[in-house]
Amino acid sequence: MTGKLDKIDLKILKLLQENSKITNLDLSKKIGLSPAPTLERVRKLEATGIIESYHAQVSAAKIGLSVQTFVLVSLAWQKEDALNRFLKKIQEIDEITECYIITGEADFLIKIVCKDIPTYEQLLFKTLSQIEEIERLKTLMTLSTVKNSKVLPFKYV
Repeated sequence: MTGKLDKIDLKILKLLQENSKITNLDLSKKIGLSPAPTLERVRKLEATGIIESYHAQVSAAKIGLSVQTFVLVSLAWQKEDALNRFLKKIQEIDEITECYIITGEADFLIKIVCKDIPTYEQLLFKTLSQIEEIERLKTLMTLSTVKNSKVLPFKYV
């Protein structure tokens, strides 16, 4: 559907990424349409999968999750069915919030969020290092967040 998005659709996408709790009335005022066609456009964006879902952005630090790391993972490809077994095992680890297949120095980049350094150490030595499909791990510890935009980089209007 990307070819069929007009300026109004793009404006709706930008506004909803900035604030998904905006009311349909306020959204309609900002885009210059009446509420009924605005709602119809939003529903169409949802139905086509352009808008996948709505989420509350929770402050990890304010709920006691103060450690965020990125871990480079290299797989032991010689192990039988290494990829599928690894993917299945990491799905069961709640602290892994994101996982990407990458190129370069490693095979995967995983993001881990947890309470503190001892919790991370426990996760690293008792859980991750026990996954036999992993050949090598390299931790990249975050110190602070300087940008965390949820608005996708697209020419909206």
